[in-house]
Amino acid sequence: MVDDSRPLCRHCGAPLTLSLVDLGVSAVSNSYVPLDKAAAPEPKFPLSAAVCETCWLVQLGHDVPADEIFTGDYAYFSSFSESWLAHSRAFAIDMIARLGLGPQSFVIEIASNDGYLLKNFVEKGIPVLGIEPSGSVAAAAEKIGVPTRVEFFGKTLARELRAEGLAPDLVCSANVLAHVPKIDDFVAGVAEILTGDAVYTVEFPHLLRMIEEVQFDTIYHEHYSYLSLLAVEKIFAAHGLRVFDVEELTTHGGSLRVFACLAGAGHREGARVAKVRADEAAARLDRPEGYAGFAERVEAVRDGLLRFLRQARAEGKTVVAYGAAAKGNTLLNYCGIGPDLVSFCVDRNPAKQNTLLPGSHIPVHAVEKLRDRAPDFVLILPWNLKAEVIRQLADLRDGGTRFVTAVPSITVTA
Repeated sequence: MVDDSRPLCRHCGAPLTLSLVDLGVSAVSNSYVPLDKAAAPEPKFPLSAAVCETCWLVQLGHDVPADEIFTGDYAYFSSFSESWLAHSRAFAIDMIARLGLGPQSFVIEIASNDGYLLKNFVEKGIPVLGIEPSGSVAAAAEKIGVPTRVEFFGKTLARELRAEGLAPDLVCSANVLAHVPKIDDFVAGVAEILTGDAVYTVEFPHLLRMIEEVQFDTIYHEHYSYLSLLAVEKIFAAHGLRVFDVEELTTHGGSLRVFACLAGAGHREGARVAKVRADEAAARLDRPEGYAGFAERVEAVRDGLLRFLRQARAEGKTVVAYGAAAKGNTLLNYCGIGPDLVSFCVDRNPAKQNTLLPGSHIPVHAVEKLRDRAPDFVLILPWNLKAEVIRQLADLRDGGTRFVTAVPSITVTA
């Protein structure tokens, strides 16, 4: 059941009075609809983002409980993106060298999904533990030799791990901090399990990039928070953690990888931290003015996409979608797009195939479906993977199919 009674900041408790954008009512983005339940009522919830003017944490205005999203049949598997696998492997290699990790070390990943990252440490003989609340992806991790506990992470689990004598040298998480409704409990758990000079790394889509590039489709019910370094430092400091380095990444349309440690640890703060702080200050993320006008820019994206799709239909052109991504479902549902404008969607993940996209009920097929009859246009929903998708579909491109992305504005690639 949606929480309609949370008008206060999930971190500092201040009233949430500044709206970033209201995307209406939407189905949960990763709740793909089985074909035999196409006629069944589909749960839908308010989807909006608000800004805390005290700690500057951007967050959902209404919450859907996490256990209604991250279920035993959760359909997101990290290993279906080649570029993400390469990104994760590079991170593991870098951390092994930077922290001097070896067989005597121990690495924990929070929200370890299907073992896509930790397998790189396992290959080097480094002991690991994955923590993953969704049984479907945890089972996939176990099959490739990544030990995984099927639980939500927080302070209680961290204390249990400490009591078991587990003391990691590295705790890492990618794109999970935004996914936790009780962000303080999560960060308190990280602080609980770190000892000495142990390091915590966390990646998240950068709020600054989201605002600059109108990436409103990264707003969905799984993402309870939308993070800046400004807000993250405030939350970390409240639990005795200190940011000592930050990397700017190209993943997910522009992300940050933050390095943190206990406040008293020996890591010196690097110059990159000051650089990102200055960028956010220049964008006025510490003032209401930094968030003004975003909703109007979102509406312009919607109007541009609908104009393109309606013209394509009028000209008898076929448009299909690539990638049954959560961000794509936000885009489709906000714009009110259905099978009349986008014939079907394809995805490499078998768990999403032979289903309907939540809300829009656009059917999902295997990628091979594209080659039954080459479409005129492929709308790439995970726009952050545009180059990867076009490479995969080079034969269609050679045959005249064109590729479309909608964010931050309509772009057609021949």
